[in-house]
Formats: sequence, structure tokens, C-alpha cells
Amino acid sequence: MKNKQVADILYQIADLLDIKGDIFFKTRAYRIAAQTIEVLDEYIETVVREGRLESIQGVGEALAKKIKEIVETGNLEYFERLKKEIPEGLLELLELPGLGPKKVAALYKNLNITTVDALRKACIQGKLRDLDGFGEITERNILRGIQLKEKTSGRVLLNVAYQDGNKYLDYIKKCPEVNNSALAGSFRRKKETIGDLDILVSSENPGEVMNYFVKYRDVDRVLMKGPTKTSVLLSDGLQVDLRVVKKESYGAALQYFTGSKEHNVKMRSIAIKKGYRLNEYGLFEKDTENFVTGQVEKDVYSALGLDYIEPELRENMGEIEAASKGKLPQLVEHKDIRGDLHVHSIYSDGTDTIENIATCAKKLGYEYVGIADHSESLKIARGLSEESLIKKQKEISQVNKKIPGITVLFGTECDIKTDGALDYPDHILNQFDFVIIGVHTALKMDNKDMEKRILSGMQNEHANILAHPTGRLIGRREPFKIDIENLIDTAKETNTFLEINSFPDRLDLNGIHAKLAKEKGVKCVIGTDAHNIANMSYMEFGVATARRGWQEKSDILNTNNLKDLRKILGR
Repeated sequence: MKNKQVADILYQIADLLDIKGDIFFKTRAYRIAAQTIEVLDEYIETVVREGRLESIQGVGEALAKKIKEIVETGNLEYFERLKKEIPEGLLELLELPGLGPKKVAALYKNLNITTVDALRKACIQGKLRDLDGFGEITERNILRGIQLKEKTSGRVLLNVAYQDGNKYLDYIKKCPEVNNSALAGSFRRKKETIGDLDILVSSENPGEVMNYFVKYRDVDRVLMKGPTKTSVLLSDGLQVDLRVVKKESYGAALQYFTGSKEHNVKMRSIAIKKGYRLNEYGLFEKDTENFVTGQVEKDVYSALGLDYIEPELRENMGEIEAASKGKLPQLVEHKDIRGDLHVHSIYSDGTDTIENIATCAKKLGYEYVGIADHSESLKIARGLSEESLIKKQKEISQVNKKIPGITVLFGTECDIKTDGALDYPDHILNQFDFVIIGVHTALKMDNKDMEKRILSGMQNEHANILAHPTGRLIGRREPFKIDIENLIDTAKETNTFLEINSFPDRLDLNGIHAKLAKEKGVKCVIGTDAHNIANMSYMEFGVATARRGWQEKSDILNTNNLKDLRKILGR
């Protein structure tokens, strides 16, 4: 039983309880447990077998019994009872942008809507606009949300692909017939969503490798099995393709199957101009068909007169031209990150104490960690009053004395109000070590008004960082339709750092916008937006996105040591 499958059941229970109108703390308990199990770095079956479930954050005795039942039987009687009380199609409705449990419950009770198709039809026919809390604009937004969901259907977020891919690759590496192995395709390029996983292997005995491949514990179904390619479907629905090549072709095959298609077309064009032919089997002389190179990926690039191009850059966005001139960037690496400035604690909508966050940050090798809880008006996220801020500041001071080797910084994620003003007055903003600003309410404002709102917030002299600048949630909410160049120019004028938010369904700024920021001389910061300590591992997804944006160590604020960070922030 996959960690994600257990987490998904717990998430669905929380959603169903929300629809029923159950108490907030009960549904929140299920979500906290689900979030922790989803990113657990070991198999949940192992934890159950060893009787360690209650050591998992957020898992008490009652939840432990339910999780054990899921793992041991593949199902949960309580979950099945809940599904009988509430039509299963309502869970799918909850995945649509802008539809929370209350609205889904209203649609079901008033219009008996239980499917996406029924909802689409009702919106087209104008049946929602007379319902309390809905309207004509809501109908249009729901139709856009349905289109957005359908557009991303069949793809998974990068963190899901990470979990599946890395565990499968670890398994493959244990096969004695495997010489080399790697994850390729869009996963290796760190695209924000992944259609399926590609694993490449070199071996002199492909048949044995194929037999080993299909015996992986999470394989649900073998789609096809051949001498050089086998495809399986995992128990969570993700397809994985294995390709086996000879050792001398491994580097060329890795380059070819990593992509992108546009990058490969350009590479083959260069090869032809230089008198070669390039494919997944190697680089060959065009006239004689003599093998030139192909065992090592770097050698393929070198033979074509190019510096090695990191996978994240292979999108035909100028990387080949830069490689031919020796002008590729020295991309930022995970090890360059000195701290995380965007972490939420139990003071707002996080689930961990400041001491737990500090301990985790120290284990991650950080020099500092910034606690950036929500500001006062964001009631849904338990935003902090001035009284709570004083209490929090004292606790941070105590933790800094208690835990050596890590510095906790006193920050905020301050809401930009609809008029562009910040949620805290200047005399409070001046007390923070750093100020993150962002939009969290009235997300459907007119495009021009939204842009004006954000730019106005950036003008505040206390604002250091703009969080998740375009407001998107991948597959659930489209980005704000604002002039991104104007936003980046304003960031430069106001000395505001733009966040590359690492949360897997945000990755905002995206790679294209991060590249534009770099070109315009605007610095970024990579933050996890962690709401529990398990989320702090999401930093690698932000780093991957920064690399896709050609970002170097010097382009990222939190690669600086604490002394330099304070100086840069002017605190």
C-alpha cells in the first residue's frame, strides 16, 4: 500500500466530513495526518509492521487504528460508510477551483448535482445564479475551472513523480544485470507536472532486467513487455516505461530520452551540419556510419562542440547557443541554500511549534529559518493579532537561546489588502526581521485592479519579498492575468525579491518567469511555504524550478549567510 494511497483516503475522509459539516478540528486532524504520511521517507507498511504509527506527527490512537486497517486490508470500513452517506462524485467536485465543501453541499442539496458533467450543464443553463452564495460570475468561474482541470488531467505534480520515481529507481539499481540507470523524460528536466515516468537502463541481459522490472511491489498492471521496452501501471495510476540499451549507447539514449523534443531537434540539426547523425544509439559519422561516441552523455555534447547542458535547461530556450559560446549559467544547487524564509507555525495555519521547526531546519543543515505566519485579517488562516505577535517574538527569542547552531528569524506573510495597503501598519512591519507580502483574498479581482494591488503592496518600504507572485495553483487555479514584465520591473525599482514558491502545486514563479527576472537583474528567493516540517523538504522543487529559470547561486537571496542576509534586508 503506497504512502500516497493512504494519504489520499485520509484527505477524502476530511473532504467528506467537510461536506457533512463536521467540526473543523476533526477534519483538520485527518488532513494533518495525510500531509505527513504523503511525504514520509519510508514505507507506511514498515511503520505499521513495527508498531510506530503513533510516532508520526498528528497520528493518535484512533487514527492509528484506521491507518492500520487501510494498510492491512486495502480499505477502511469507516470510509466506506461515509461514501454511502454522500455521493462519491462530490469528491470530484471538490477538486474544482473555487468549490469548497459548503458550495458543493449547497449544489447537492439544492440542485442534486453530483457529477462534473451535471455541474457543467447547470452552469450553461444558468441554474446556479439564483443560489445563495453563487451568481453569474461564479458560473463562469466554475466553467473555467472545469476546463483547467480537464487540461491537466492525466498528469501528476512533481512531488508525486519524485516519490514514485526515486523509489522505483532504487529498486532497479539493485538488479545485478543493470550497469547504469537513470530517470529520464520530463521528470529529469523537472517539469512541474509529469505525464509518465521514463527509466533508462544499460544492460547486456535486457530480458532479465524486464523480468525484474515488472516484479516491483507497486506494479498494478503490465501494459506491455518487450525486449527493449516495458510499460507498467503503478497502483496509484502512474505509468512507468523502462527502456534498456547497450552500454555503449547509454549516454546518447539518456540525452535522447531526456528531451525536450525541441532541444533534440536542434541537437540533431547541429550534428548533421557537422557531418554526423545523432540518435538514441549514439553519434555516428554520416557518410561511413562509424560510431563516434555515445556511452557518456557529456561526450555527445562535447563531440558537437557544446558545453554540457544541464537537463533542466533543455527546452530550446537559448541553451544550445549559450553552450556553443561557453556562456551557460552555473546553476544554483540544493546545497547552496542556507535557510528557508517561508515557514508557517502553529501561531497561524501551520501544525508545528517554532522549536520543532528550528530543530528540523538545523537537521537540514540550515543556518537560519524564517517563521512567516499570516497577518491579522486572514482569519481563515488564523492570522496573528498584535498581541499574538508579541508572544511569538518572545518565543522565538527563547528558542534561539535554547537551540544553538540555528537562528530563527521573526517574519510575516503579510496580506496585501484589496486597496494595495499592507495588513499591518508600518510601526509593526518595522519590528520584523523580514516581511513577505502576498495576495490571499479577493482572488477574482479585475486583472488591472489585481496588478495595481500587487504593485502598490511592493511600494511599501518594509516589503522584502513578494510571495507566490502569480497566485496560481497548478490544475486548480489559473495565474493572475497581470503584466509579468511590469511586475518584475517594479520589483527592481522597489528592491523586492520575487519568491520561487516550492510548494508542488504552486512552483510560482515558474521557470520562464524566473528566467525573465534574471535577465532583468531581479533577485529571487526560494521558499517552501511549509505548513508542517515535512513540507520543508519541498525546497528541492523550488531549486529545480530556479534551475529551469537559469538561476545561479548569486541570484538567490537565501544562499547568503545570515550576516549578509541581514545586511541585504536592511534589518
